[in-house]
Amino acid sequence: MLKEPSPQQHELEMVSLESLVPDNHLLRNIDQYIDFEFIRDRVRHLYCSNNGRPALDPVVLFKMLFLGYLFGIRSERQLVREIQVNVAY
Repeated sequence: MLKEPSPQQHELEMVSLESLVPDNHLLRNIDQYIDFEFIRDRVRHLYCSNNGRPALDPVVLFKMLFLGYLFGIRSERQLVREIQVNVAY
């Protein structure tokens, strides 16, 4: 039976982001075997602890560039758009 869509939502559907990415996804495997926390220690001396704006997490920045390299995304703007829409990233 086809009915008109309701303008109001009557039910809640709970979805976890973990369930949207398959268990055998390449990025899950990489995350399982590589701990990127070493990056934070390697670049700590490059950041000022008491001056300037709060910095973006260097681990996140590295992972973004890694995704771009891994999936052949050459433009940083395109990379940001891809990350915004791809749950696996």
